[in-house]
Amino acid sequence: MTRFVIAPQWQGSSSSRAMQLIDGAEAIAGDLPRAATTAVDALPEAGDAQGTRVLRASALVRMRERIREAVADVTGEHAITIGGDCGVALGAVSAVADDDLAIVWIDAHADLHTPESSPSGAFHGMVLRAVLGEGIDPLRLTPGIDPSRVVLAGTRAVEAEEQRYIDEHGIRTVPASALSDPDALAAAAVATGASRVYVHVDLDVLDPAEITGVALPEPFGARAADVAASIRRLRERLPLAGATITEFSPASPVAAVDDLGTILRLVGALA
Repeated sequence: MTRFVIAPQWQGSSSSRAMQLIDGAEAIAGDLPRAATTAVDALPEAGDAQGTRVLRASALVRMRERIREAVADVTGEHAITIGGDCGVALGAVSAVADDDLAIVWIDAHADLHTPESSPSGAFHGMVLRAVLGEGIDPLRLTPGIDPSRVVLAGTRAVEAEEQRYIDEHGIRTVPASALSDPDALAAAAVATGASRVYVHVDLDVLDPAEITGVALPEPFGARAADVAASIRRLRERLPLAGATITEFSPASPVAAVDDLGTILRLVGALA
């Protein structure tokens, strides 16, 4: 049975709405089967940079280990980690990483900054680069996933350093418009040569017309129905090692209810 790990981390976010990520994680958790859900408590402190260029690094390090342990405890099926900010993916991937794993990163943003290139210092903009083995210890995967086993999907807000890295390493990309063909994402993931796949979904991959509870919306996004269909087709081609759904920051409890149907459609595709 699929299990859910609720990780209401907000310390990796650059948004003024970061604390609302706790509300978002808890709203999603309220619609999941309680017997299949493990909650990782939100840390009460903001944390500090500890002399690094990563904001709130101390809290992020603690949450990484808590999330890794919770995901590693899941046996017999995969875990879906519900954030919180995108930084929760580091701990979740850490629990399942091996040299047969592909990463499908479904996100409006590439999240490929380093601490040196990040304009904000927020970890959620660095987390994929950390999964690939770059950044600061212990906020990186060692050894990292090879860039040849990464697929960026729906990504449309890419800064210069991130684009340089994508071009230099030949990272596969699937535009938001291409997700209308469910075979496109599966084909890109299979082309990595991996035998398992980890799927990360940042809800801002969706078009703003599809969802309101994201802090960093980007125009010309994907339809929820297309993302769900693409994930289902991907799962027909490769076993799912795990997944994350992140960055739900509703403005109010009422607004959360308005978006939950869309989010649960994606949960269903992953579960």
